[in-house]
Amino acid sequence: MKKTVTRLADGRELIYYDSVDGTVRNAVDRRPLDAVSTSSEIRHDPLLGDAVAVASHRQGRTYHPPADACPLCPTRDDRLSEIPDSHYDVAVFENRFPSLAGDSGRCEVVCFTSDHDASFADLTEEQAALVLAAWTDRTAALGALDQVTQVFCFENRGAEIGVTLGHPHGQIYGYPFVTPRTELMLRSAARHRAEHGGNLFDDVVAREEKDGSRIVLATDDWIAHVPYAAHWPYEVHLHPRRRVPDLIALDEAARAELPRVYLELLRRFDRIFGPGEPPTPYISAWHQAPFGIADREEFALHLELFTIRRTSGRLKFLAGSESGMGVFINDVPPEAAAQRLREVAST
Repeated sequence: MKKTVTRLADGRELIYYDSVDGTVRNAVDRRPLDAVSTSSEIRHDPLLGDAVAVASHRQGRTYHPPADACPLCPTRDDRLSEIPDSHYDVAVFENRFPSLAGDSGRCEVVCFTSDHDASFADLTEEQAALVLAAWTDRTAALGALDQVTQVFCFENRGAEIGVTLGHPHGQIYGYPFVTPRTELMLRSAARHRAEHGGNLFDDVVAREEKDGSRIVLATDDWIAHVPYAAHWPYEVHLHPRRRVPDLIALDEAARAELPRVYLELLRRFDRIFGPGEPPTPYISAWHQAPFGIADREEFALHLELFTIRRTSGRLKFLAGSESGMGVFINDVPPEAAAQRLREVAST
């Protein structure tokens, strides 16, 4: 992998990740951009104890542009974009409309491919491995920043999820605090250690493997299952068999096998609802241990992949119980979801 760091016209950082070492990236951003002005602010809720990012400048972000005006496609002729070069493998840049900025953290955009009409599931294993390398590199880089405590790599896919740009891409957030969901997992892990003497994540995976009814796929280095208490209609958690706190700590065997396993899961998601259905909307979320906390090794890197589509043409809405009280109601039994995801295996 070759990494090339450059700057956009407004001073934001742009990083190319190339599979060929000799690739030269010297294209200049020709857009007449003003310096980025953000007003991101973190406010703490005294009742719930969590944090909310207030970022009013995001109201002006690009919203469902036509394909020929996509800001994530490469620059070609007079069609200028966020990527000055005419082609790229993987590109990462600072978000022009960040939810978190300055002392409040950092937000980056990850473009998986220059092909506007592709999706992550369309990538080759070699291309997916390059995205993994970029995620890993950015986790290390953002984790080293004084203002970042936790790094979150994720992809929102589909208009139903709220995606405003159709180009295949994801995001990386560097939070200045430990996120509420991670705080809950860390507390549960500490309580489990005190009561049972083992690691919570290890014991959950072992229990799922022993039961078997919710296992989706298993390899030498990875295991994927639908959680016993899944919140979403189709939800899969993917764990490396050797527990590590983050992407940086993956061993070579797990790192080499992940592209194949991850692509397999994404392709199965697109088959859930049968032929002729539009692509399945999903959120793909990598959970990593926060930096600088005690007992960091107790946390387990894992992927949570889920869709809000509950059946053909119908979405799972977060209505009264979910939004008002935080109590999820799942219409699809986890065992049935796992069975369906086994049935649609691509091999």
